[in-house]
Amino acid sequence: MARDYLPELANEPEENIIGGVAGALDARTSTLSIGLTILNFGPALILVLLIAVLSISSPYFLTARNISNILAQTAVISVVAMGQQLVILTRGIDLSVGSNLALASVLGALAFHAGAPAALVIAVMVLSGAAVGAINGGFYVFGRLPHPFIITLATLSIAKGLALQLADGRAIPGMPPAISALGTDALGGLPGSVFVVLAVAAVFFVVTRTMVWGRWIYAVGGRPDAALRMGIPVSWVLVSTYVVSGTCAGIGAVILAGRTDAGSPLFGNLLELDTIAAVIIGGASFLGGRGHLGNALIGALMIGVIRNALNLLNVNIFFQLIVIGVVIVIAVEGDVLRNYLEGRVRVMQAGKQS
Repeated sequence: MARDYLPELANEPEENIIGGVAGALDARTSTLSIGLTILNFGPALILVLLIAVLSISSPYFLTARNISNILAQTAVISVVAMGQQLVILTRGIDLSVGSNLALASVLGALAFHAGAPAALVIAVMVLSGAAVGAINGGFYVFGRLPHPFIITLATLSIAKGLALQLADGRAIPGMPPAISALGTDALGGLPGSVFVVLAVAAVFFVVTRTMVWGRWIYAVGGRPDAALRMGIPVSWVLVSTYVVSGTCAGIGAVILAGRTDAGSPLFGNLLELDTIAAVIIGGASFLGGRGHLGNALIGALMIGVIRNALNLLNVNIFFQLIVIGVVIVIAVEGDVLRNYLEGRVRVMQAGKQS
């Protein structure tokens, strides 16, 4: 059998053949492992390289004001992308996050005009997002829908329609000062929304790394059938990820309402695409069970940096959509290549053991 691996060793003694095969397998495995490492760290390396190139191309890029703008502009995407990542970890998708955010912001604005204090306005927006997420997860799991695409596409339309109806198709100005401070106040040169992102990221890190629920998410996304046999409550784990995704949309509504001092049914347009792009560009996999918090944050920053750079270089705004689309295609192809290399490494390792 050893001769089948490397036919050029067919006339060599068996001991030399075995040694040659082992050496060749080690070399090929090392090469594939290096390729995998590059792919895994690729998004972070690309982000660093992008920042370095742009700092040379534009004298305004690394200014404190521009960096603050980038962080403020990516705060909403970052928070909502973290929730989207949990859904994608379970092989799902949430298309309703943009409309969910718009509806939450409108309900928050209406609550404020009804005399609600800041804490209640925040609670209304966050709970509204969580409720839409619960509807998504409940219908997908207990309604036995073939894919979450269906229900989240439906709630995308429903939430947007409700937001437009409640707001009469226009923005509703006014937010409590505590919420508006997220868009106007800064601490240490950093906008207030950045600290919201950091707080959400800290909670996600603790939950996914130290709690059994976090391990269940990876198990359900990696091998759902095996997770079910292990006694993991797969249905409720799936529902919980959509609730968290909706909650993140509600938090995003708070951040955006603070920046604009308003609630609007037009908020969140194409946010679902931005968050999915952030997760995939950051290095997570559509196949589920693989990814970490950094994927969503790196992807969101990369989108923000690309858009900011194109603005500084006076690139047409319509071309920016093309650039983001091309980056998504490259990221997805990178994921496909990574899966292929992982499969090859497993085959090589099995060959060495045999």
